[in-house]
Amino acid sequence: MNVKDSLLNTLAASGSEYISGAALAEKLGVSRNAVWKAVKSLEAEGYAIESVTSKGYRLADSNNRLSEKLITSHLTTKALGRELKVLDEVNSTNIAAKELASAGAPHGMAVAADMQTMGRGRLGRTFVSPAGTGLYLSVILRPEIELEATAMMTTAASVAVAEAVEKLTGSAAQIKWVNDVYLNGKKICGILTEASLGLEMKSLDYAVIGIGVNVRSVRGKFDSELIKTASSIEDETGLIIDRNALCAAILDRLEFYTDSLRERSFLEGYRRRELLTGNDITAMVGNQPITGKALGIDDNGNLIVELPDGSVKHLGSGEANLCRVKK
Repeated sequence: MNVKDSLLNTLAASGSEYISGAALAEKLGVSRNAVWKAVKSLEAEGYAIESVTSKGYRLADSNNRLSEKLITSHLTTKALGRELKVLDEVNSTNIAAKELASAGAPHGMAVAADMQTMGRGRLGRTFVSPAGTGLYLSVILRPEIELEATAMMTTAASVAVAEAVEKLTGSAAQIKWVNDVYLNGKKICGILTEASLGLEMKSLDYAVIGIGVNVRSVRGKFDSELIKTASSIEDETGLIIDRNALCAAILDRLEFYTDSLRERSFLEGYRRRELLTGNDITAMVGNQPITGKALGIDDNGNLIVELPDGSVKHLGSGEANLCRVKK
């Protein structure tokens, strides 16, 4: 490993603590001048490094460079993210992950990107993905579970994102059925799960969970229509959080929940955060609009809706393609 990479690993491991140039030089087995040159090289690549006389160096809280080394320095997972590709730009992290999965990439491999040129949401919608703003992450899963249980992956992923955001911000996140995470009533995250089935259509070959989180301010980056409903962590909390730490926190919680899909331990957290429950809603079921009152989430992650005639319908994510609070 070269001096620059060794320095980055050391700074990442130190967190918010400063390390003196002399201590870094001794640890890395190089001169202080070599440490200084490595710092300058990292800064040229976009890393924000603070330097304080008599204290030393540390990664700045404002650092906004996505990095494999910085993400893995925060990870506590066994498999998820342990093989990781971090890209400056990609058409779609889901497309990239599916290509890797088709070529035999293992369970847990992840693709993260600074920007997407063809970011996608459910039902072919566009997910706007400007550079330096969001975390765009796709994870390959090869779980040994019944095919029916795969429908719960998006539900589990939304809870994982909500918990990661809450951990780093201290703000309560909400979930809008089925796949959106909100802060203060505005969408900050969308999730798209895609699966490849076995030849007999009875088993799961792999699944790719795509997660897009708006982290830094989106003001001036989203158009006037999108900004009415979408926002970011920074815009809603005033906090500038480390995208690397957020990526690791999401992977940690996602592994916890996807390793226990059968137990469905995430459902309690999902139900507690779900935004539609208790509200009158409108939904499109196929091409048919319906109205009703959202009563809650059943054990399969379906939305329970009471219709005006008193009958109750359980809406699956593949059945209802648009669901909103009635205005």
